[in-house]
Amino acid sequence: MALTHRQLGALPKEIPSENQIPQQSSCDLVGISPEMQKVYAVIHWVSDFQFPVLVFGESGTGKELVARAIHSESQRRLCPFVPVDCGALVPDLIESELFGHMKGAFTRATDNKRGLPETAKGGTLFLDEIGALQLETQVKLLRAIEEQEIRPVGTTAPIRTDVRIIAATNRDLEKAVRTGAFRRDLYFRLNMVQINLSPLRNRREDIPRLIGLFLGKFADLQPAIHGISEEATRRLMAYDWPGNVRELENAIEHALALGSGPIIELGDLPSSVQGAPAKTDGDVVAAARILCMRQAALYRKLEQYRAKVNGGPYGQISY
Repeated sequence: MALTHRQLGALPKEIPSENQIPQQSSCDLVGISPEMQKVYAVIHWVSDFQFPVLVFGESGTGKELVARAIHSESQRRLCPFVPVDCGALVPDLIESELFGHMKGAFTRATDNKRGLPETAKGGTLFLDEIGALQLETQVKLLRAIEEQEIRPVGTTAPIRTDVRIIAATNRDLEKAVRTGAFRRDLYFRLNMVQINLSPLRNRREDIPRLIGLFLGKFADLQPAIHGISEEATRRLMAYDWPGNVRELENAIEHALALGSGPIIELGDLPSSVQGAPAKTDGDVVAAARILCMRQAALYRKLEQYRAKVNGGPYGQISY
């Protein structure tokens, strides 16, 4: 259903600036970077309304956390938050999973099954990886959003719904629309408000706070460990995190599980992170900046490495 003139008139003309809201939202969203401050501002603003939201971001950037934060700040927070991974739905059963079915509608339908919008009644339905839905299902989802009703498999009788839709994807939906892989009308219906999550490599100033969050979260794995070394922190800051926040979380959990304490050392980190290169084409100044080290300290490290590998301070290794 489209927004009424009254609803449109109630919308603020612009999203509030980040200094007008708390600097951090709920649901484990962490960050002080300008990118995250913008995200907090949109979450705070959009939570008061009922229209759909579309969240874009690479895998592991925290798209579901954004959806949960919107839900927890909204008037729907006391009702269910129901997440579903559209990419994990069995192709032959997608319609049944989304909209429900009646007993006897197909061979394995031994009981009535409620659709996800019914399960999330009064709350929020989070459709992760929305770009994975087939075109046929996209048509039915669009109808369900616009008419605020669903038709379970095996019946033509509609069921009224009361649910907010938040969708997310790591795909380029505009490109998918151009190629015909995603319906233009559904894209515009979902994309009333867009939130873009930056990859972790573009907001490295958030990494120390995330490290602290995960150290607390997994403290029971190794109670003897109560911190992390400067060398390990520098390596975590230098790594590009292709798996984003989720990969950082896994790295800290790995280090706590294998470490012996009292702090996480470089050697406790996953090997993929330990071997993270500082690709600066021999520019020691740039490398020191990336590693958050003083140039003199980095030069000492390089000389120590030359001595260890080549038996003296004047080896043949170049950097």
